[in-house]
Amino acid sequence: MTTLTAKRIESIDVLRGIVMVIMTLDHARDFFHISANVDSPLNLATTTPVLYFTRWITHFCAPIFVLLSGTSIYLQSLRKSRKELVDFLMKRGIWLIIAECVIVTFAMTFNPFFNVIQLQVIWTIGISMVILSLLIRFRASFKLLLTLGLIIILGHNLLDFVEAAPNFKTNFWWDLIHHGRFTFYQITDNYSILIAYPFLPWTGLMLVGYCLGKLFTIEYTSEQRKKIMIGLGSGLLILFVTLRFINVYGDPVQWTAQRNNFYTFLSFININKYPPSLFFISVTIGVALIALAYLENIKNTFTDKMIIFGKTAFFYYILHFTIIHFLSAIAFLARGHSFTDAGNVGKFFPFWFLASGEGYNLWVVYGVWIFVVVSLFPVCKWYDQYKTNHKEKWWLSYL
Repeated sequence: MTTLTAKRIESIDVLRGIVMVIMTLDHARDFFHISANVDSPLNLATTTPVLYFTRWITHFCAPIFVLLSGTSIYLQSLRKSRKELVDFLMKRGIWLIIAECVIVTFAMTFNPFFNVIQLQVIWTIGISMVILSLLIRFRASFKLLLTLGLIIILGHNLLDFVEAAPNFKTNFWWDLIHHGRFTFYQITDNYSILIAYPFLPWTGLMLVGYCLGKLFTIEYTSEQRKKIMIGLGSGLLILFVTLRFINVYGDPVQWTAQRNNFYTFLSFININKYPPSLFFISVTIGVALIALAYLENIKNTFTDKMIIFGKTAFFYYILHFTIIHFLSAIAFLARGHSFTDAGNVGKFFPFWFLASGEGYNLWVVYGVWIFVVVSLFPVCKWYDQYKTNHKEKWWLSYL
């Protein structure tokens, strides 16, 4: 059986930890910035450079998290039998879907009635694990998994042309698979499903991430792995720049000339996340691979702290939403609202203790971000130690 060095695993955890910290900035903005619920920070007609990049930098979070989830699954396959891996992935995938619908939805909305069930990044990781479990169960080869992943990533934007047709009509299943962009579907008069992350492109990314795990085995030396990842990462960035200039395929929204060169550049790099386009994946994963190549040989106080967040990612994910929303609830009440106002939100605005058009400037957003990250570090460190000291507790592997 192929073994791994601790150093190689640490580089994955460091990068995962970094994106978890960056992700927190975006969610602090969602709950605290004055324009978060009334305008897009990527709207070139109204945004500022600081606001634009406060949002744009967080594009790296979800794709890197999904990619590394696939990589971690491959590393687990080295110490589990095929049946053990299949069973684990199926159970964990179903658990993540349930957790998204119950735990994460509540942390994000604070709605005790669950009027809106959200399907976001945890859901898409869960369903992708279920699909990967089935593929492994039916003995899909490494080459087949890699081929499927690449076909999905490189080819799913062909569906953009179908979706752009004047007579195209979407439906629940199409939105769930590819088209959904924060689309609401009414289940009953009082309950809806919000599709934020259609899963097909994300599943393709997880399959590729799974295959990437092979580079982190002793079949490759550190120098070989570094060379390959820098080459792949650079190739993805070149692919993005080349195809983006052509402006025909790779993203449903073309870039356009703006009022000056800088804003034209912002249009050029304004790439689609819902679902993640080929350009979106090329930029984020290109940078991720280059970062992984260099992080393997870096060890300092900063990386030691990021490892803690990376090793407790799901635990951190749930807690950071809960704390940010709790702080926003305090701010909501401090602005003169009552508890009665908390649930008096619009039909398609699921977040309690938030009022559309109310909030603060970016200095407050960054302050909340730093506070949450610093506050969660000792909690995550404790939890990591608890997991290390209680390996016999099977349920810890699901958190």
